[in-house]
Amino acid sequence: MTQITQILERIQAGDDGATDALLGEVYDELRRVAAAKLAKEAPGQTLQATALVHEAWMKLAGEDGPQFENRRHFFGAAAEAMRRILVERARKRSRQRRGGDLQRSSVDLDAIESTVPEDRILAVHEALEVLEAADPLKARLVKLKYFVGLENAETAEALGISVTSVERYWAYCKAWLMKEIRRSYSAVEKNEIS
Repeated sequence: MTQITQILERIQAGDDGATDALLGEVYDELRRVAAAKLAKEAPGQTLQATALVHEAWMKLAGEDGPQFENRRHFFGAAAEAMRRILVERARKRSRQRRGGDLQRSSVDLDAIESTVPEDRILAVHEALEVLEAADPLKARLVKLKYFVGLENAETAEALGISVTSVERYWAYCKAWLMKEIRRSYSAVEKNEIS
């Protein structure tokens, strides 16, 4: 049993200090994962790794404290929390670009260039919803690899599958997502032309 699983059991038993112990145990790993994910984003990203970890922790801890069975469950929930934060930020920026903030502003070409990752995040998110309906395991793999930035061995451990399976599923998921995103974009373009 890992240290994290033991701390999670203490939380379930009502140990008040266990939540702080959990944060201390996972903070560096969550920050490393968040930094790896944000390093892949375009320049101009305003969200820092520390802020992403803190936002995710607030979602994970909740009002009643964290409720996780084991390390795998915790990091799966952390992946989902980080994904939702990044998607919501991308949606917010997308709404603002389309006038959702109801304020006029001059066009800043540098700002437009830096919004490409938000569009990419939204496109992956929408395609991921389709994949999740067809194959939840592969969808969880994409969340862990793409949104959290876990390595193959970490993803394999979190999902309880082999590293070879992670590599094979990841290759499949990347190809499937690209095909789905292209299909979605071509459908949108056809509707805009019509």
